Amino acid sequence: MIKRDGLLLVISGPSGAGKGTICKALLEDDRDIKLSVSATTRSPREGEVDGQHYHFVSKDKFKEMIENEEFLEHAQIYDNCYGTPKAKVIENLKNGVDVVLEIEMQGAMQIKKAYPEGIFIFTLPPSLKELKNRIVGRGTETAEEIEKRFSSAFDEINKIKDYDYFVFNNEISNSVKEIKSIITSEKNKVSRYKDNILDKFREEL
Repeated sequence: MIKRDGLLLVISGPSGAGKGTICKALLEDDRDIKLSVSATTRSPREGEVDGQHYHFVSKDKFKEMIENEEFLEHAQIYDNCYGTPKAKVIENLKNGVDVVLEIEMQGAMQIKKAYPEGIFIFTLPPSLKELKNRIVGRGTETAEEIEKRFSSAFDEINKIKDYDYFVFNNEISNSVKEIKSIITSEKNKVSRYKDNILDKFREEL
């Protein structure tokens, strides 16, 4: 009925909150949503595939991409760098395709400045105890890294005030339903499309 640009969904949360699992389930539930694959200088975890989970690049390559302004946002998290290649994201949005970005809070705030019409969703664990259990259960970090991530968890959760929506990750299927409800609401938000709607009916006069 009217032309709609794609929605940019920015999903963040503390390490171990399950944002990656939620994004994976969302993409499986709705094949029309595309995932923006970030670039990172960290090493792949077991089972991760280059180009699917991340673009794994060297620090020199990452620096070159920054100099060439190839990122929508980039940030250093702990000892590694992460960035969102912008060309494909912008192309999808212009073509009416919804795009999901699963990124840390520092990068999310850069996105908010560059693309304020994005939808910013914060994922929360049921409790800090459960958060630590999840981090330990991954088996991908050293004891020192686990403690470092857990000790900064509350500071990360405090950043929720910069987001539009929150989702408690108790049950993945419920989290996906809540995010899809957010998408539906945003697609029917008058402030997004009032000009398009008025133009449509003006043409029919």
